[in-house]
Amino acid sequence: MNGLSSKRGPVILVLNAGSSSIKFDLYAGQSELVRGQIEGLGASPNLKATRLEDGQTLSRPLSREDGHDHKSALGVLLALIAEAAPGLEVNAVGHRVVHGGISHDAPVIVTADVMAALEKLMPLAPLHQPHNLAGIRAASTAFPAAIQVACFDTAFHRAHPWVNDTFALPRTLYDEGVRRYGFHGLSYEYITEHLRQTRPQAAAGRLVVAHLGNGASMCAINNGRSIGSTMGFTALDGLPMGTRCGQLDPGVVLYLMAEKGMDAVAISDLLYKQSGLKGLSGLSQDMRELEAAGTAEARQAIEYFVFRVKRELGAMAAILAGLDTLVFTGGIGENGVNVRSAVCRDLGWLGVELDEARNAARETVISADSSRVAVLVIPTNEEEMIRRHTAALIG
Repeated sequence: MNGLSSKRGPVILVLNAGSSSIKFDLYAGQSELVRGQIEGLGASPNLKATRLEDGQTLSRPLSREDGHDHKSALGVLLALIAEAAPGLEVNAVGHRVVHGGISHDAPVIVTADVMAALEKLMPLAPLHQPHNLAGIRAASTAFPAAIQVACFDTAFHRAHPWVNDTFALPRTLYDEGVRRYGFHGLSYEYITEHLRQTRPQAAAGRLVVAHLGNGASMCAINNGRSIGSTMGFTALDGLPMGTRCGQLDPGVVLYLMAEKGMDAVAISDLLYKQSGLKGLSGLSQDMRELEAAGTAEARQAIEYFVFRVKRELGAMAAILAGLDTLVFTGGIGENGVNVRSAVCRDLGWLGVELDEARNAARETVISADSSRVAVLVIPTNEEEMIRRHTAALIG
C-alpha cells in the first residue's frame, strides 16, 4: 500500500452498475479521489468523471465499441482509475447488488458460494443483477488482491413486518422465497442515516421517502426501520418507471400468454423495457424530454406517474398511521420541480403544504412553515453507503 492509502485509510472502489449506466467512486479512507459515471450504454455512451483533489475533469465520449455493454465499459473505467490515481493499491471493491434474496440481509464478502447464490436470483432482477455480478467479476480480475463486497438493495427491507412480506399465495411458495423484498434499500438507508445526523426528530418519526428516477419506489420508515415498500418480489412492482410498468393486474400477464401468444421472454421485454413512461408516451423514458415535448401522450404519462406517486403516498401514510416527513430523492425527486409540485398538490388532508417558491428555488425544505408535514429534497448517495459498509466489513 502506498503512502496515500496508508495515511488516509483503505482505498475502496465503489461500483454501482445500473441497467444502462455504471456509477463509480474511488475513496482513500473517507476522502473521495475520483467520482463519475458511464451512461448511455448501448446507445450514446459517455464517460463523466472528476478527480476531486484538483477538480480535473476526465469526461469524454466513448466509442460504441467501448460503451457497447457493461463489460467493455468496465474496462474503460478501470483504465481511467489507473490513469487518475497511478500506483494506488485498491484494497476493496464495494458493489451494489440489487437482489440478495432470503439469505442476505446485510453486506457480505463475496465468495464463490455467494456468487453462485446471487446468480440464481438473476431472473428476479434481470435489468440489474447480471450487470451487478459482471462488475464483481471484472473487478476481481482487475484487482485480484482486493476484497470484493456485495451490498444489497433488498437488505434494508428484510426486517419489515410479515404482512408486508407475503403474498396471498400458498405458504410453500413463501417458504421458497416468493415474497415481497423491496428495493432501493441503499438509497433509503443513506437518507435515514443522513436524517439521523441532520434532523434526528425526522429520523425517529414517521417518514416516507420517494426515490423517483428511471427506477422508482417509495418506502415507509418508522423510527429508522422499513415497514413498507411499493416494490415487491421484483423491481417491477409499485410505481411506473422509465421503462417498467409498475403495479399490474397479474391477469394481464395471463391474457398476454393465452390471447397474444407471448412467451416469458416477450412478456419480460414488454414489462421491463417497453412500458412505463416510455410506453405511455410513445416517446421517451426521460422525464425532462416528456416535459419539453408537450404532446398529449407525454402529458398523460406524467399525469399517470404523479397519480401513482400520490396513491402510494396515501398507502404509505396508512401503514405508518400518519406522516411526519416526506423526502424526495433520486433523479426525478431531486430535480423534478414540476413533479414535486404536482405530487404535493391537494394533499392538505394529509398535512402536506408546499411552498412553491422554495420548491422552485430547489431548497432543502420545500414545505410551507404552516405545513404539518415537513417536505424535504435530499440527494441520495448510494455510493457513500456502499463505502461505509465495505469499510466496516474489511475492518
